[in-house]
Amino acid sequence: MTSRTPSGRPAARHGWAQALATVLGALIAMGVVAASGLWAAGATGLPGGSFPQVVAATVVTAVGGSVELSGDAGDLAGTEGGLTVIPLSVTLTGALVIGRGFLRPLRHRAVAGAPELAGWAARIAALWLLAVLGLALAARHTYELSLGDGPLGDLGDLFGIRPVVGFSADVPPTVLIGLLWLAGVLVVALSVSRGAPLPAGLLRLQTSVRPAARAMVRLLLAAVVIGLVVALVVAATRGHPAETFAVILLGLPNVAWLALTIGLGATWDGRVEGPFGLPMPRVLDEVLRTPDVSALNLGALTEHDRTWWWLPVVAAVLLVATASVMAARSPAGVRAWQHAVRMAVALALTVLMICLTVRISARFGLSVLGIGDLGEGFSGRVLLRPRLWGALGLALLWGLATGFAGALLARAPRLRPGTGTPR
Repeated sequence: MTSRTPSGRPAARHGWAQALATVLGALIAMGVVAASGLWAAGATGLPGGSFPQVVAATVVTAVGGSVELSGDAGDLAGTEGGLTVIPLSVTLTGALVIGRGFLRPLRHRAVAGAPELAGWAARIAALWLLAVLGLALAARHTYELSLGDGPLGDLGDLFGIRPVVGFSADVPPTVLIGLLWLAGVLVVALSVSRGAPLPAGLLRLQTSVRPAARAMVRLLLAAVVIGLVVALVVAATRGHPAETFAVILLGLPNVAWLALTIGLGATWDGRVEGPFGLPMPRVLDEVLRTPDVSALNLGALTEHDRTWWWLPVVAAVLLVATASVMAARSPAGVRAWQHAVRMAVALALTVLMICLTVRISARFGLSVLGIGDLGEGFSGRVLLRPRLWGALGLALLWGLATGFAGALLARAPRLRPGTGTPR
């Protein structure tokens, strides 16, 4: 399919070859990031040569897919497990690659028809469906557990128990959610791009939705960049570089966006028990490793380290800067209160996205004749969930305040360089 720009030059083609390049580029980038993060975390030492399957499972969860834990320990033993976590470093990598590949053939265009955009998106979606299906089928493996030399081992030898645990992707939900994830990425890409064409009926969104969408994407990326700088400093000064790089390559946005919501005053509930731990800074693991579910908020963090008080300051600076840029890129006729409302709505939707993607739930347990359900090395739990309505309410308040302040800053008289007089 070839079209022409307003200047008469042929526009870039966007056929099956370009769709294949976009999908393959995203898969390769996500696979490299996932494999590097798992390597830094020590996953190459997993038994049975299961590293490729674990990489596939990581990419599956990165696009919202479902991976189930399973076990078979015979009639005299029981297993239970579940896993819900999204490695957002891998997710963000794939989203950036797909978004760029989707928008690239559309550059130098003023308007694109809805059938053209739908056809281009459908090509990518068809190939993406096959890719996600292949990943879901590959993301499965089983391991045989050793019960050790204690009472559990003696019982296992007596009754011939050989516990087997494993993981596998739930294929239908994974394919469906993977397609919904792709649709969300393509919609966001069109919403945030300043130069991507829109159908004539949606051109009004150019001035109302796009400034707010671009501002929120900049906010999220800025938080990730700040988190990256902090993580690199920690790796260079406090040791444990492999552990830090595992967090960077698998869960940096998880940490950065969680910190952003805590800086806004939000509270998360969580708990860590057993041999498992959060793929996050140690202080979070320390706060949540308690006998019961604990509150993770600014107060809890500062009890362990008072330097966490800088979170609200960073959040305020980021939000005011974001609101100022958003106001500067909006039409001149938009009033300050309208900027505030748009900023509040956009920030609330962004915080909702963070709350839905950063939450963690992991549980695995093994018991033999009722013994060992909480035994060290055989059972564990990680939980992290937001107090959603409080977080959304705080986002609305912050959005209104910083949106109004940003609008005023954007309208303030600016000085001409070298003159000292307003322009």
